[in-house]
Amino acid sequence: MNKRLFSKIFSIILFIAFVVTVFLFPSWYLTQVNKVRGMYLVWKGDRALRKLEIQQAIGYYLNGLELYPGHYGAWFNLGNIYVLYEDYYSAADAYENAIKYNPNYVIARMNYGIISAERLGDFDGAIDQYNTILGIRRKLVYIPYVFNNLKSYKTNIGLAYYNLGVAYRQKSIYEENARGYQEELNLKKSISYYKEAIKILKDNYDAYYNLALAFHLYGDLRSAGMAYCKAIDIEPLNYDAHYNLALLLRELKFYKEAIVEMQKATLLITENDGSSYRQQYVFQVLNDISRRFMETKGKINYIVENESENESSMEAAANSVNFDTGHFTMDSDFDKSMYLNFKKCGSMKLFVEKGTDVDDILTRETF
Repeated sequence: MNKRLFSKIFSIILFIAFVVTVFLFPSWYLTQVNKVRGMYLVWKGDRALRKLEIQQAIGYYLNGLELYPGHYGAWFNLGNIYVLYEDYYSAADAYENAIKYNPNYVIARMNYGIISAERLGDFDGAIDQYNTILGIRRKLVYIPYVFNNLKSYKTNIGLAYYNLGVAYRQKSIYEENARGYQEELNLKKSISYYKEAIKILKDNYDAYYNLALAFHLYGDLRSAGMAYCKAIDIEPLNYDAHYNLALLLRELKFYKEAIVEMQKATLLITENDGSSYRQQYVFQVLNDISRRFMETKGKINYIVENESENESSMEAAANSVNFDTGHFTMDSDFDKSMYLNFKKCGSMKLFVEKGTDVDDILTRETF
């Protein structure tokens, strides 16, 4: 038998075998055909999404998933689109399907947890997702100049700890049955998870700022003050840390230091916030602190590092605000001096002695 005849017979046998299997397992072949068609529609959805043709993308994804429901990437993209449209229940359903078909899909679990806690009030559901992320063990690969997933893995773990801190803090505030001892326990957990996040994420403003909020709510004002100051050092031009630190200093009756921080917050909100209502409220708080300071002046010893430098810098800032528009009109020298001034947290010495390792104190286990 020559090779040509053998090849022809072999091809006929393969064809007969194919036909037989089609008849014996029709559902399997239909599934494979639908899978190919579904992947093609998902590809068209991805292309539409890149072009920001959102409605077309939704249509392609839904049609594709009807044919091939196991495409977890399409479910994830749908979830992100539904978040964009603030349809959080549909987004949760989409993320849940993405996780169903890929249980180790870390970013889908992260997004699912965020909307569960922050939009749907399902704090326990969010906590479950973050804890699952912490339990996922990835194969770490490091090939110099080629591939490295060590950093992304550590970052995801850090974000999971951070979001656990957020969920427990929100739980302590918003859950009606989480009062008294349970509220205190939730805040302790929140603080512990923020500390773990800081160990991994290092100089992350949100981690330090939210740690400060948790300490503040818990009543540990010394630790809260240190954490606010660390957040300010990382992002000096962020209004929130200056504002909350000013409130904390007012609570401790360090009115002069509170005025310095509230002045900074006032200038930043004047520059960045278009809401006149918020501006008016901040000015009212500043006036209240100033009034309290004047009432107690001479009765309390105040500690302000480089007081004259602070006052002259704030005066320069005030002179650089155009009150017709409510915005800064800055030159480069002003930019540099104000950045350094805003970065400096003169009240840190009220909370910790100079030369102390603040990070060591803030990340130390205290409960």
